[in-house]
Amino acid sequence: MRAALTKDSTMVVTEVPDPVPQEGQLLVRTLACGICGSDLHALSDPDAFMETTRRAGGTPYDPRDGLVFGHEFSAEIVEHGPGTQGTLPVGTVVCGPPIAFGPQGAGIVGYAPMYPGGYGEYMILNEGFVMAVPNGLDPGVAAITEPFAVATRAVARSGIGADDVAVVLGLGPIGLGVVAALKARGHGPVIAADFSPKRRSLAEGLGADELIDPAQASPYSRWADLGVPVTTVERVVGELLGTRGRGAVIFECVGVPGVLGAAIEGAPAGSTIMLVGVCMQTDEVMPGVAAGKELTIRGTFGAMPDEYGATLHAIADGRIDAGSIITGTVGLEGVAGAFRDLADPEAHAKIVVVPG
Repeated sequence: MRAALTKDSTMVVTEVPDPVPQEGQLLVRTLACGICGSDLHALSDPDAFMETTRRAGGTPYDPRDGLVFGHEFSAEIVEHGPGTQGTLPVGTVVCGPPIAFGPQGAGIVGYAPMYPGGYGEYMILNEGFVMAVPNGLDPGVAAITEPFAVATRAVARSGIGADDVAVVLGLGPIGLGVVAALKARGHGPVIAADFSPKRRSLAEGLGADELIDPAQASPYSRWADLGVPVTTVERVVGELLGTRGRGAVIFECVGVPGVLGAAIEGAPAGSTIMLVGVCMQTDEVMPGVAAGKELTIRGTFGAMPDEYGATLHAIADGRIDAGSIITGTVGLEGVAGAFRDLADPEAHAKIVVVPG
């Protein structure tokens, strides 16, 4: 099959062996696949990518050895492998979480050589993880269920209360997904911060209540105006008097050094910081500040199948406008250029690859 294969620090379109489904697996033809920021990081800094993966408990494969990336996919069932139930017939359009296992081992689709991803014409997926795309949803939109599902999990893990203030730092696809997930739950206020006017506009389209350009204003300056106690003393006194006020959750969706430290400094007492963006470099924080403010710092990664399914149906039902963040479509030959283009936030937010 034809695929965009990683080579050194770029992608080359070449022929690679067709994947063969094993026990419990399906052979599918890729219809669309979103380009994820993790792919950009893995290609540009493979050593940091592998070290982060290893230290987090994963099994990394070196992109320089040649991988077919692509874990945000939709596809059409071509063949049922041995031991499958055939629940969904050949020709069904499917998508699903990029989790794979079988006789070849376990891995993440697109990051393991035995499970080539959606930048190729064919993939193998576990029958138990695929989901039929409902309501005639466009395959390109169905493909980016994955980053929105990641956002759905982040919001669920945050424990955000109905009246809490949400601040979303960074409005790439994951940050935009967090805005969409919050608004789909009827949550507000949601404050969205990014240097890019284009991405702030996309967040506004997804329902963000307030937009902040960090070059002009701090996303941490309005706690008191929004009824959030700022200091530990204010919070304790409020609890004693029964006037606790609002809580706050900060979603860190940037993933670059310095952002977490700034969030700890700017967070109000008793708030939660959700690490959604994946920073692959060493950062510096002041633990004493986090302790003194009684902050909760919580990580989140990927999405479970039930979260993926719920997000897929929210998109198909029109409760989440995932298609609004798609800013470009390319074939396999355009993947390398798309990786370069995504470095400019004013040019693109999400580019979808259509291998056919």
